[in-house]
Amino acid sequence: MAAPSSTPSAHSAASVPFSTLIRTASHEQHTEAENSSFMGDLLGGKLGVTAYRRYTEQLWFVYRALEDAFEALADDPVAGPFVRPELARTAELERDLAHLGGPSWRTGLEPLPATAAYADRVTECAARWPAGYVAHHYTRYLGDLSGGQIIRGTAEKTWGFARKGDGVRFYVFEGIGNPAAFKREYRELLDALPVDDLEKQRVVDECKRAFALNTAVFRELGEEFPLSA
Repeated sequence: MAAPSSTPSAHSAASVPFSTLIRTASHEQHTEAENSSFMGDLLGGKLGVTAYRRYTEQLWFVYRALEDAFEALADDPVAGPFVRPELARTAELERDLAHLGGPSWRTGLEPLPATAAYADRVTECAARWPAGYVAHHYTRYLGDLSGGQIIRGTAEKTWGFARKGDGVRFYVFEGIGNPAAFKREYRELLDALPVDDLEKQRVVDECKRAFALNTAVFRELGEEFPLSA
């Protein structure tokens, strides 16, 4: 099947599965996020554990925004099917942060400006636009189940965390026995999203925005942890 263009026509939107459409249309923004200097330095083992902790702290703010909405959206016809308790990451993030920063890890913790903007957008979508919330849900959780595993492996090797233990529990989905099958089911939910083509295009645009918000967080982290020349 030929890849759809990044600005799909009504015909392509109807003929291409939405899960394929959203992945292809947001590819450029996804690649930009993955190729940020901060993430490159982190995955390259060039940064210390303090940078990893700071990154994990930013994730905590974003996932609180995502998961604070779980209960309210559980019965929503658009977002409800995506609310899966086995995806929840907040408790695992808090366990990792306690390991990284001790029992007082919350003391004085503030989000970066970009993180606050990201979390605020997730909260806004959860409250006012469930289909937009799905865009943020997709970009985060499917990424965790895929590329997130690379980060876990790097963290274990670079900073000596136990395999799938404290410090990297965020990346361990104990409630998902078969990640590949889960991702297939998730994409089927996307394909069945009960909205029209115009709304699907808005979801694609929000997906791009989600990646841009994530990239902004990486940019600010990179400013906070620049590598010396």
